[in-house]
Amino acid sequence: VLLCGFAEESSCSPGFESELLVFKVHRDDLHQGKRLGRIIFNPCDGRTRTLFQSSDKGFDVDTDGTVMLKRQVTLHEGHKVFSVDAWDSSGKKHTVSVRVERVHHHHEDHHMDTVMNISSPQMESPADDLVLMFPKSSSGLKRAKRGLVIPPFFILEDGKGPFPQKLHQIKSDFDKEVTMQYRITGEGADLEPKGTFFIERLSGNLFMTRPLDREKKASYRLIVHATGVDVNIVEAPMEIIVNVIDRNDNKPVFTQNPFSGNVPEAADIGHEFMTVTATDADDPETDNGVISYSIVKQDPELPKPNLFTINSVTGGIRVNASGLEREKWSRYTVLITATDRAGEGYVTNGTAVITVTDSNDNAPQFEQTTHTVSVPENKVGAEVARLTVTDGDEPGSPAWSTKYKIIGGDKSGFFNVSTGPSQLEGIITTVKPLDFEKNKQLILSVIVENDDPFVGSLATSTATVTVNVEDVNEPPEFNPKEKVIFKPEDSPVDSELVTYKATDPDTGKSHKITYKIGSDPAGWLSVTPDTGVIKVRSLMDRESPLVKDGKYRAIILALDNDGEAPATGTGTLVIELEDSSNTFCLK
Repeated sequence: VLLCGFAEESSCSPGFESELLVFKVHRDDLHQGKRLGRIIFNPCDGRTRTLFQSSDKGFDVDTDGTVMLKRQVTLHEGHKVFSVDAWDSSGKKHTVSVRVERVHHHHEDHHMDTVMNISSPQMESPADDLVLMFPKSSSGLKRAKRGLVIPPFFILEDGKGPFPQKLHQIKSDFDKEVTMQYRITGEGADLEPKGTFFIERLSGNLFMTRPLDREKKASYRLIVHATGVDVNIVEAPMEIIVNVIDRNDNKPVFTQNPFSGNVPEAADIGHEFMTVTATDADDPETDNGVISYSIVKQDPELPKPNLFTINSVTGGIRVNASGLEREKWSRYTVLITATDRAGEGYVTNGTAVITVTDSNDNAPQFEQTTHTVSVPENKVGAEVARLTVTDGDEPGSPAWSTKYKIIGGDKSGFFNVSTGPSQLEGIITTVKPLDFEKNKQLILSVIVENDDPFVGSLATSTATVTVNVEDVNEPPEFNPKEKVIFKPEDSPVDSELVTYKATDPDTGKSHKITYKIGSDPAGWLSVTPDTGVIKVRSLMDRESPLVKDGKYRAIILALDNDGEAPATGTGTLVIELEDSSNTFCLK
């Protein structure tokens, strides 16, 4: 058989003749070597042989399309379905579905099976009777017509030999008239990987010396040179492309093992929280390189054995069922598999370690919900109470640490509550002075929450703190604190200047108040202890250096008679002195 090495562009569409091929047989048990029929594939490039690949290892397809049984096959359900792949000259894969089914037609020859509805495309394989011809030209020195292409041919990787294995015969059209000699250059010939291909000098037979590995090199570009022996004939170099067809000879490999991921215990069903990935060195354009993921086992299988599921295509792991509870099962080890040929080929095992992280599903609780305390009045920064709590979430997590809020009983803002160093206590302190005479008791309502919001509807714990204000002996208070009077500087001795009195803020106590001079730099004043009447003790002088801007200042003290802790209040008396030299009389 002569195969022209060039093909003009045409409207032919490579492919099988139909989408479904049906072989009808008359028995369930099919013996090894049985011929079922023939697949028809049109490559549209003149080739008569194609390399087919069956998805079922029990069936073999010869390069002429003949379907044979490689081993005994039993049709357990009366039929069997598989697929056959083939490649056209551009490398595009075509697939046909094949169905083998048993029929019961008694009038047919039981020794002759039938074939119907063949369809799908194919690839070329090495064949001893195929010859690639150099293009014809009017002169040996002329080059081939532009636009003509030698279709590439395809070789299945990891071939079993024997080697060297003949691929094709290369012939020049001048070979009929003169002796021609051939040589090849290019990848796999004189370029790395050197020596993979060679050509017999005079016969033009092209050989392959070793199995090809698509994962190392997927295609080879060879250049065939033909010249006359002792004759001045030189063919234009002819390019041959050898494409290596993938065989499923590599297992998937996980990119890491184990994989680690975290899932919140309150995650919803369907929540995807991690992804596992695997690679396959086989051709990703074929099923050999298509990986399918699955989960084999979960440990522990509590509270359910199917808490997780995996996307078979992406490797994304999702929550599949409710029941995650970090406080009981904080970690799961999941056995996963990666299988090539879309789940029907080689299997690789891997592990995913899943840690269940805390979600705020335990509300903090006050250890004691009622407190009664006493706090002295007038003291800012006094510690009122420490409210301790417990929390069942993971220590140190935002679902465990606490914060506090006063929600009632403190409209005037006397108190503040903050989180203590242990993160499990609220400390109440005073930020404004309390006044026993105004508020003898305050009742505070305090709630506790976590830094993280609660998951679901959890009840908030509340504590009630009754604050009793302790009465403290407060000093008498002058009103006003600074009293201003106007008097002539020559006011007579023992004359009354003013009555300056204080009141006791401790309304619940009957204190007696007495008065005394606290500061009188010039010694001009006296005060009546019981009444607070202030008189001139000695003549005042506006020109005294103790008078500033005409004003003289004195401090008056008011003392109560509290038996435990007497208190003293102070008031300031300001006397604006009038100059006596400006005084005159009219007659």
